[in-house]
Amino acid sequence: MERPEIAALLAWIDKLAPERAVQSKAAAGERLNQWSVLLAHVPATARHPDGPDRSWDAAQVAARHIATSPYPIKPSDIGGPWETYRADVIGRHHDPAPAVDPDNEAAYRAALRTTRQAVAVGALAPAPQLAIEGRPSPVRAARDAEAARRLAALGDYVPRTVRAALATYRPDRAERERLAVAGLPDPLDVPCTWCQASAGQPCRSRRISPRRNDPIGTRPMSQPHPCRVDDAVVAHARRVKETAA
Repeated sequence: MERPEIAALLAWIDKLAPERAVQSKAAAGERLNQWSVLLAHVPATARHPDGPDRSWDAAQVAARHIATSPYPIKPSDIGGPWETYRADVIGRHHDPAPAVDPDNEAAYRAALRTTRQAVAVGALAPAPQLAIEGRPSPVRAARDAEAARRLAALGDYVPRTVRAALATYRPDRAERERLAVAGLPDPLDVPCTWCQASAGQPCRSRRISPRRNDPIGTRPMSQPHPCRVDDAVVAHARRVKETAA
């Protein structure tokens, strides 16, 4: 506040609490000098980003103190609430890079202080924090494309909600869909060189007769053979590399 604004504030305080007003002209001048020095950084009014209901008004702060405190008002009773108000407004502000040479430290700091003071008194709106925007990753794009291809190959003849409800009853397909979405190798994408199971079919183990060593049939396995897992890893890496290229 400028000296005339401080004088107007003191006149307002004396009007609200005349019993505590100074009686001599010399005392009034000394009080005006003191308050002008101590409250030079405090504005008379400031606009809050949330609207006029939360705006700063030094006269209202003084009136509130006189109405609620039995003690005479001091400069700190105005300066303290201002610092609280200022911290709230500045806390909403995220400093943008000033339009000055960053190598000029003094000018850079001065620009930051000027901007923050303008935000505090309501001359500028707080600058929001902006998200960092980066370029899309080619690797991520390739992985998403591969996942889409694999899901399309598996077929999508039921809605997603129904497919999720059936996952418990179709664990093999649910696992294959999970691997596709996660971008992981799927052993069933390649044939098995051990049991000769074709792509898309589970590996098989031989059933042996208890009385003879001859196989009498095969049964599906819950886990693929290790060689099939290795082949799937190699094939998956090759496809991802080709898609990225």
